[in-house]
Amino acid sequence: WLAEVPTEVLQPSPPRASLPTNSAAMGGGRKMIVGGNWKCNLDKDKAAALVAQLNGMDCGEVEVVVAPVALHIPMVQSSIKKEVEVSAQNCNFVGMGAYTGELAAEHLVDMGIPWVILGHSERRTHFKEDDEMLAKKLEYALSKGLKVIFCIGEQKEERENGTTMAVCRAQLEKALPHMKAYPDSVVIAYEPVWAIGTGLVATPEQAQETQKEIREYIASAASPDLAAKMRIQYGGSVNAKNCESLAALPDVDGFLVGGASLKPEFTDIVKACMGK
Repeated sequence: WLAEVPTEVLQPSPPRASLPTNSAAMGGGRKMIVGGNWKCNLDKDKAAALVAQLNGMDCGEVEVVVAPVALHIPMVQSSIKKEVEVSAQNCNFVGMGAYTGELAAEHLVDMGIPWVILGHSERRTHFKEDDEMLAKKLEYALSKGLKVIFCIGEQKEERENGTTMAVCRAQLEKALPHMKAYPDSVVIAYEPVWAIGTGLVATPEQAQETQKEIREYIASAASPDLAAKMRIQYGGSVNAKNCESLAALPDVDGFLVGGASLKPEFTDIVKACMGK
C-alpha cells in the first residue's frame, strides 16, 4: 500500500548546480515523450490489434515510441503509422559475434529501428546487468547511432531507508559521460521499482522531487546545459487516472508505460502530454 512508502525519505543531494534560467530549464523547451514497453507480452494477433488501435491515435506534438517483443518488431514496424517510432527492449554491449541469444546495435540500425531501452529494472534484477555493463551498452548503442531510453530507479526498501538519490546517482554516474557525448540521443526514465507493475505509483510530490533531484545531479556532475535539455520520463503504474497530474509536473517530460501500453488507455496517457 502506498502509504507505507514515506514521502520524506529522500536523501540530501550534493551541492546543487544552478540550471539555466530559460524555458528549457523550466520544462517548456523539452518535447514530451511517451514510451510503451510491451515487455514479453502479446501473440502476433494481439500485437497486430494493438497496432491498429495505435494507428487511430492522435500523437499531436508528443513523441511516441513503442517497444514490442523482438520477434514482432518487423511486423509492427511495417504496419504502424510513421508518427510512432519502434524500439527494441535490449541490445548487447559489443556488437555482432559469438553472443548467443543477443541482439547487436548493428542489427537494430540495419533494420531501421531507431530506439533501444537499456537499464530496465527487470534487466538489472533478473539478468544481473550492473552499472558498469549498462554504461558499456549505452556507449556502444549511442556510438552506432541508436537513441536510448535509459532506466534508473530505487527498490522499495531504498525509498524507505532514504537512499533513493544515492541509488539514482550510482546508476547514472558511469553513464553520464556517454549522455554528455550524445545529449540529443538519450532519454532517462525514472522508474521506482516498487511502483512497476504493482499498482502503486509515486505521488506527484515524490515524482517531482526525485526527478528535480536527478536533474540537479546531472547539472552538478555533468553540466547545467545537459540537465536543462535532458528529458526525464516517469514510469511505474502510469495509467489514465494518474497521468494528467504527473504530466503537469515541471520535471516530468513524459512516461515510460508498461501494462497500460497494452490497453486503450495508452491513448489517454499520450493525450495527457499534449500542450505542455
